[in-house]
Amino acid sequence: MRCVYTRSRLSLKRTQLYKVIPPVMEELKAKARSLGLWNLFLGQDYKEGAGLTNLEYSLIAELTGRSIRIAPEAMNCSAPDTGNMEVFAKYGTPAQKKKWLEPLLDGKIRSAFAMTEPAVASSDATNIETNIRREGNEYVINGRKWWISGAGDPRCAVYLVMGKTDPENKNKYRQQSLVIVPAGTPGITVVRPMTVFGYDDAPEGHCEIVFHNVRVPVENIILGEGRGFEVIQGRLGPGRIHHCMRSIGMAERGLEYMIARVTDPSRRTFGKNLAQHGTVIQDIAISRIEIDQTRFLVLNAAKRIDEVQAKGALKEISMAKIATPSMLLRVLDRAMQAHGAAGLSQDFPLAAFYAGARTLRYADGPDEVHMNQLGRVELRRATEISERIKAQKRKTEELILNAKL
Repeated sequence: MRCVYTRSRLSLKRTQLYKVIPPVMEELKAKARSLGLWNLFLGQDYKEGAGLTNLEYSLIAELTGRSIRIAPEAMNCSAPDTGNMEVFAKYGTPAQKKKWLEPLLDGKIRSAFAMTEPAVASSDATNIETNIRREGNEYVINGRKWWISGAGDPRCAVYLVMGKTDPENKNKYRQQSLVIVPAGTPGITVVRPMTVFGYDDAPEGHCEIVFHNVRVPVENIILGEGRGFEVIQGRLGPGRIHHCMRSIGMAERGLEYMIARVTDPSRRTFGKNLAQHGTVIQDIAISRIEIDQTRFLVLNAAKRIDEVQAKGALKEISMAKIATPSMLLRVLDRAMQAHGAAGLSQDFPLAAFYAGARTLRYADGPDEVHMNQLGRVELRRATEISERIKAQKRKTEELILNAKL
């Protein structure tokens, strides 16, 4: 099926890439749904979901990562729809769920999440400048967004747009709101698709979009004015784990390509098969270790979310989010090196995997943000650690004194 999908894409002209969906995708979606492999990402907290724990779904997400462009969508488990569906399921009104969540759950439409902006450092979401102003029974939206994944898809019917409804609020975390914007609303201009190392990721794409005097009814607010931060934090916890587990699947596939390449009898250098060179053997061993280490880290984070919810698992989520993309990049780099120039080409998925993996060091918060959060969590233990060390020292002195040494 992967070959059928790829050939369908290659047969399209450049101008068709953002207009045509390979028919095989709908066939795969129908088959997945008939097998019960549908909306598995929505966990036990949602009546619309399949009832899996985050730990259970993580194992499935790893398998879908092996075919990253096809399997998640075929099972209606692909970003950004997963996060957006969680927003509607968790925070949406009955009317919002009826209009947007139901067709998303059915796989009839797709969606996009519009937060990142070119004019500010968007890794700090308090910098977001898009203005959302209330006029009577409408919100008027003005701003420029970019890297809006999914916005190029002809099936994208709705945007969730982050902006400021109260920019003068002294609490900088209460300035933002999230509003529902139908994709066909007047005033929306999709300026261009962005590329990642030259890859356009069509048809979904990552687009730059201008919102100019875009009007939506006040009923399109999510949860209420000033609660945008609350919503996006609730959206990102499990989603980060989904990305990480799909990345494990990509890493496993990259390692398999490497093993197949270096054991190919036709691949010989300096009188040896590639697999007989010590550096190659070492690279395979290191990749095996790193993949398994990271998998356990991610599964632990998923288990922790199941136990204490995402808010109580910030440390574990941060560790997984920091470690996984960098691990994947290292594994893919070794696999590409073993393939020589072919590793950079379209004949293998390694280069495309690498481009996608590099974006994950930014997506859902850059590494630096997660490291800062993780470091602060660890520093909270400072007083406890100091007291324990002092107690140990007192006990040691007491034992020495009693022993009359």
